[in-house]
Amino acid sequence: MTRSAGHHAPAAEAPGMGRLLLLFAGVNLLIGSAAFMNTGLLEPMAESLETSVAAVGQTTTLYAIATAVLAPVVLTLTGRMSRRGALASVFAVFTLGNALTAMAPDLPTLLAARVLMGAGSAATALMAGLTVGLVPADRRARALSVVFLGISLSYVTGVPLAAWAGLGWGWRVPAWIATGLCALATVMLWRSVPGERQPGAPSPLAGVGALLRNARLWSVYALTFTYFVSIFTVFAYVGPMLVALVPMERAGLSASISVFGVAGVAGTLLGGRAADRLGPRRTLMGGLALLAASLALLPLTRGHAWAMLPTVMVWGAAGFCLMAPQQLRLARIAGAQTPLALSLNSSVLYLGTAAGAAIGGVAIVHLDPGNLPWVGSPVALLAWAWAAWSVRD
Repeated sequence: MTRSAGHHAPAAEAPGMGRLLLLFAGVNLLIGSAAFMNTGLLEPMAESLETSVAAVGQTTTLYAIATAVLAPVVLTLTGRMSRRGALASVFAVFTLGNALTAMAPDLPTLLAARVLMGAGSAATALMAGLTVGLVPADRRARALSVVFLGISLSYVTGVPLAAWAGLGWGWRVPAWIATGLCALATVMLWRSVPGERQPGAPSPLAGVGALLRNARLWSVYALTFTYFVSIFTVFAYVGPMLVALVPMERAGLSASISVFGVAGVAGTLLGGRAADRLGPRRTLMGGLALLAASLALLPLTRGHAWAMLPTVMVWGAAGFCLMAPQQLRLARIAGAQTPLALSLNSSVLYLGTAAGAAIGGVAIVHLDPGNLPWVGSPVALLAWAWAAWSVRD
């Protein structure tokens, strides 16, 4: 596959695309909120389910593994369906996983619910692939940044609000709210998404072999994996980590997670614009350098909220600014197989999330939670070194 294939695009943006992008962002907001709301509720969940914080933390690991393994399978199985049917049915599975989460009486049931949610999160890859197919090449990075804005917004709204509500009224309350909102979003997807078959749908399996033989794609995937290990070694345990640095009640914890999310929103948008204007390489190098530095500095802010909060903001902005340039690189390389390439990237992303959560789970048993960023920072530095060597576009 050649770079030129990645530049093939419609001459003009599809009518109503702006509204559709906002709907996609909203769906990603729900996915991010529901998937990671447990990071701020580990202690009450562990108490309710009569297990340990580390064990509940591994629900993030299992969700990530389920997404990594099942998202490409789901994309393949829905490849011959209409866009509307594929997105609505996949997101309905995510909604079902949320309902099972809210009802879970024990840890095994919760783990099963997370597997369902992982399968349903393939909706993110479907939406990204449709966005690339409907938006002109010179606006793809910005369009993708809008779609993925929902993920970063979840850290501003969904995750901190879930922490606030869950700490006050029980962790099942935000799970039920997420279930209701996801059900509503499923209906909106059915009513709003075009009914045509997806780009590249006739042979969804045929592109897998060619993509897996493409060394340039593996280079992109290696970078995605490494920087997500860095981020989620820390973020999977963000609640205990923040409280260890600066003791706070539920309102303070919710606000601190919101600060991370606000910065993530800014980073998502800036990353998209920077990738279009400066190119992916410069954007990635700058973002990874800031990611490594902010994680290295975070434990040094212990006892000083005035220093911790700005450092958390840099961490959030740096981590989220990396998504759009990585997506743009994949679109340039994969051409007509971009939806599948993005799905595989999501798999790698969640493998990194799973590995990071697992590493953090081991580390938090032996380290003060406030020192977890010192485990993530060297991995971010490794990602920077890999980008310096491998990224040429």
